[in-house]
Formats: sequence, structure tokens, C-alpha cells
Amino acid sequence: MVRIRLRRVGLKAQPSYRIVIQDSERARDGRFLEIVGFYNPRTEPATINIDEARVFAWMQNGAKPTDSVSSLFRTTGTADRFARLRKGESAEALIAEGKAAAEKVAAPAQTNKK
Repeated sequence: MVRIRLRRVGLKAQPSYRIVIQDSERARDGRFLEIVGFYNPRTEPATINIDEARVFAWMQNGAKPTDSVSSLFRTTGTADRFARLRKGESAEALIAEGKAAAEKVAAPAQTNKK
């Protein structure tokens, strides 16, 4: 079974994660099929970047997110947009909505930097 899961990267005691498409029988940091995003919990607020077009394509073909990735998808709204996609909404409109939401979240963080 193909899963969407987190792959740990970074130094000791400084974790960050890639969101990858991987066979469920592989090791956490083993071979993967595709990188579809990243997650850095050490920033304030946490940095989450997801390529929703690729995630939607994999999920439509049967890939299942792990519990931790599902919670990230709920945080970013990706899970809600995928449910709307399954009900028949346009993929292009949902992906554009996701990009707009990500830019809105990233904009306040960039304005606080000097």
C-alpha cells in the first residue's frame, strides 16, 4: 500500500521533515517515490509547504496519509479541499485556493522580519 508519510531530515535534535509518497513496507527514511512537501516544526509558526496538485493525484490513485500527515492536512486545509474534490469541484480552483491560503499565511511571517 502506498502511504503519504513524514521522512525525517536535519541534524541531531534539529528535526525537519519531508512529506513523501512511499510504500508502507519501507523504512521511515528508506526509498520513496516522490517528495510532495516539507514540514519544519521548529519555526514559529511551524512551516508547512505542500504541493496539493501532486497530493490530490496520489490520493485519487489510492495513497493514504498517515495520522501525522492527516493532521498536517487538516491544519493547512488540504483534507477539506480533497473532500470537496471528491464531491466534484474543479481541481484547478481548489489548488488555486490552496496556494492563496498558503500565501496569506506566509505573508504575515515575512512582514515581521526586518
